[in-house]
Amino acid sequence: MAPIRIAVIGVGKIARDQHLPVLAGNPDFVLAALVSRSDPNMGVPWFPTLDDLLASDIGVDAVALCTPTEVRYELAARAMRHGLNCLLEKPPAATLSEFEALRAVADETGATLFVAWHSRHAACVDQARQWLAGRQIVSAQITWREDVRQWHPEQDWIWEPEGFGVFDPGSNALSIATRILPRPIFLTAATLQVPANRNAPIAAAMTFSDGHGATITMDIDWRQIGPQSWDIAVETDAGTLLLANGGANLALPGDSRVFGEAVYGGLRAEYEGLYARFAALIGAGQSEADIAPLRHVADAFLRGRREIVAAFDD
Repeated sequence: MAPIRIAVIGVGKIARDQHLPVLAGNPDFVLAALVSRSDPNMGVPWFPTLDDLLASDIGVDAVALCTPTEVRYELAARAMRHGLNCLLEKPPAATLSEFEALRAVADETGATLFVAWHSRHAACVDQARQWLAGRQIVSAQITWREDVRQWHPEQDWIWEPEGFGVFDPGSNALSIATRILPRPIFLTAATLQVPANRNAPIAAAMTFSDGHGATITMDIDWRQIGPQSWDIAVETDAGTLLLANGGANLALPGDSRVFGEAVYGGLRAEYEGLYARFAALIGAGQSEADIAPLRHVADAFLRGRREIVAAFDD
């Protein structure tokens, strides 16, 4: 099969750090164009808007949308209606309604719609899912603490309502939890801490239930200094499973081994898995558009109690 000609729309930090390097090393894809407000000067055909790309003679089969969420719907819908397969960087849309509308466009056009929950492609996520299958869950603790200054330096858009605040990384944790836990979970309580000078939360404490007696707690915080914490501990009737380093490592009860990456490979390995999956979906003419993590974020904003905390500046 000929390589998939792909355009990356939005050439910000995540595109430069992950999408473009991974695409450069994946023979299933060839980078056909970049769409960005300013020319990134990368030796690839550049267009200031998607409409300019579509009006050109550049052949494109797919797009990867790496823009902020508030402009995602119109771009994705237009791309799919022009016959292009579409990868949505997470979070996939600004609202649940927008995302449902995008799924309808994918169904209507037959385009592949793929949500880039990259954390699900961490080394040990599927192994954790398989071990937990059929086991009785007693409780789970999700701890996702990182330094926003490292991951989103001077990115003011992340603090606007459409930027999701700490739920940008929090959705990574939720994408893993909804993948590995054997039963669906639902939110029962939440507290969102919002800096006095911002419009989105910097931290949140959440409690979920699986409807069968298990309590799942979640602690996400963007004020972590020093080592980052991306861990999920699940207590079961067979002992406690620990999925650490964002899903890169796994410890199982009664087993002295630590599974996964001996040296933490970070996001690069996750994005390699993500693009391998996108290529497979395009080849099969299928979509993979799970909305569960975004639904839990929406529930937190619906049900959560807000606390105003100290102002935060980069």
